[in-house]
Amino acid sequence: MDIKKTSSANKSFSSEHGDDHAFSGSIYLLYALDVGDMINLEQVKNSRLLTTVTRIWPKYFKHYHIPLTVDLPVATPGIQCIRANIHHFGSISLVYKVPFNGTLAALRDKLNKLDEQYEAQSTHDANTVFKLIKPFVSQQKFFHHKTSYLVIHIDPQPDIVDSTEFPKRYGSIIASALRFETTNISDFQIEDILKSRTGYYRQDLVIIDTEAAFVYDAECYELLDFFEFALIQQLELQYFDKLLDTKLDDVYEHAIQPRSFYTYLPFVGTVYDPLSELSKLKVDISVITERLDNSIKLAGEAYYSEIYRLLVQKFELDTWRSSVEKKLAIVRDVRSIYQHKINSIREDMLSVLIIVLIFIEVIIGLMHR
Repeated sequence: MDIKKTSSANKSFSSEHGDDHAFSGSIYLLYALDVGDMINLEQVKNSRLLTTVTRIWPKYFKHYHIPLTVDLPVATPGIQCIRANIHHFGSISLVYKVPFNGTLAALRDKLNKLDEQYEAQSTHDANTVFKLIKPFVSQQKFFHHKTSYLVIHIDPQPDIVDSTEFPKRYGSIIASALRFETTNISDFQIEDILKSRTGYYRQDLVIIDTEAAFVYDAECYELLDFFEFALIQQLELQYFDKLLDTKLDDVYEHAIQPRSFYTYLPFVGTVYDPLSELSKLKVDISVITERLDNSIKLAGEAYYSEIYRLLVQKFELDTWRSSVEKKLAIVRDVRSIYQHKINSIREDMLSVLIIVLIFIEVIIGLMHR
């Protein structure tokens, strides 16, 4: 990566659109990569190959999901990575912070280039971490799948514009920025994007879309945990969905091939490996998805429940989860049908064998008369 270009991207954005008001804030770029099946976090920590960071996690996250936060072993000049998390189910997530000061229109024009630069940077940094933790990763591969999200955080200026006025004055720019467009989008799309907004205090505003979010709030670090967690959920569900597609294709290819005679022999033939592997995969996926689904406890937290509900909706987590569950059901049905077929053929073979043995016994008996 061209460090000069990256460094320049981190510099404050100047006002480029006349007398429009200039805002200050930060852009947070979140990336998640799946690098294996499981990561032994305790071994990673004890290896001391990475410097671990002690964090106080929000009370909403259950202990079995909490990742290991580490410092990047090599810092890139001009790049501020505020979080590097290693997750036990085989994922690495990174959060970068880019400060800015300028108009919202000028900010919108910079997002595409910024996203491209940090896309490459995140891959480089995650690979650096992966090489160090590789001995502690099962079924390691860099990388299976990758997801990303962008959060625009604006420092509130209630004396200039409050949260109720903000969408009216800047809704068009915000909506196009969240879709990574450099020109204004249609009124229909603007209205659809701005519907997914919420806030806690009167001066707060949070707009959540499919690829980016807009936060007009004094503090957003706790919200970043929810954005990162939802991104990890999306990563794992998309990875499992793709993995099941591949495995089911293998099963189909194997199923149309003629079976060996030994497959049907009792105590000799066994259910062929692709189905056995799928059954193990089904258990692993079920355990991980169950833990992901139950890793957040938001009872009595109406605001964060609303934030998470919007994230589930925009990340289409229920759709991905439904797709994975359907394919897991197919795995169960395919194995059941195949096993039933094997058992039926074995029973028929045993019946034939018994008849043959009886016939031989009758012949032998007649010969000894």
